[in-house]
Amino acid sequence: MISFDWAMKRLLRQKANYEVLEGFLSELLHRKIIIKNLVESESNAADKEDKINRVDIFVEADDSELVIIELQYNDQNDYFQRMLYGVSKSITDYMYKGNPYAQVRKVYSVNIVYFALGKGDDYVYHGFTNFTGVHTHNLLELDDEQRAFCGKSLPGDLYPEYWLIRIKGFDDIAHNTLDQWIYYLKNNRIRDDFTAQGLDKAREVLAFDNLSDSEKHDYWRSIESDRIKMSEIETALFKGRVEGREEGREEGRAEGREEGRAEGREEGRAEGREEGRAEGREEGIMDEKKEMAKKMILKGMPLKEISEIIGLSHTQIAELQQ
Repeated sequence: MISFDWAMKRLLRQKANYEVLEGFLSELLHRKIIIKNLVESESNAADKEDKINRVDIFVEADDSELVIIELQYNDQNDYFQRMLYGVSKSITDYMYKGNPYAQVRKVYSVNIVYFALGKGDDYVYHGFTNFTGVHTHNLLELDDEQRAFCGKSLPGDLYPEYWLIRIKGFDDIAHNTLDQWIYYLKNNRIRDDFTAQGLDKAREVLAFDNLSDSEKHDYWRSIESDRIKMSEIETALFKGRVEGREEGREEGRAEGREEGRAEGREEGRAEGREEGRAEGREEGIMDEKKEMAKKMILKGMPLKEISEIIGLSHTQIAELQQ
């Protein structure tokens, strides 16, 4: 199977293939979702430069609800704020001036991340707005007139909802049909016994052998481009860390010499501390290499190329796949 990010960039934007995304969203939201069209935005522009780190798609469902589907590989500390900004911007962009507040559209933010975002023991999280009584602890509901007006029961039904899928936390055991989708997102494979909505169409559309010759060429070119970009990003980060450590070493040496002049007996202790730091730095470099290798494995890179770029042995890389 081809990777989901490439499919989002190319194949899933075609109306004939909406069934794939409809199936994924239906399993996630636990109700039938029909995509009316892709919403025109910068993220949907056909000539937008491909980005290895981030892919998104913006759709309008048949009941005028908006769904943002975003996929990201690399860590980002302010990702939660970006989720909030994306939803807020969508609401304001599609609220025409002078319209009543009743025309504010429901937005779902679906985020597929391949890094450890936040601290928790689950791999699927749902964010929903509830108004809870401070004294009684009961949920505030819409009254009968409001329910008749908007067709909803809770204020949260009108507010944005957030879905967060943390791919790294999934253990490859598919307990339900949503897990079947997450299995594909993590492994680029759809097992024969999977029955989730949209997967039959995905088997047809997302199978590499079913791509046209030009699509196969574009796919491999994209994979190669992503490998180069990943290598450039990781190399730049690695060099930055090395330079920072070198500066730290110089400062440490200067401090050590000053301490040595002040008190000779501290020389031995300083040398011991420096040796400990050196060992720690070596372990840190190895940890960084392993993290880089894991990301390249997720991108489907061959072991030989990972070994050449990162400098780990085939055995070390194979252990990371287990």
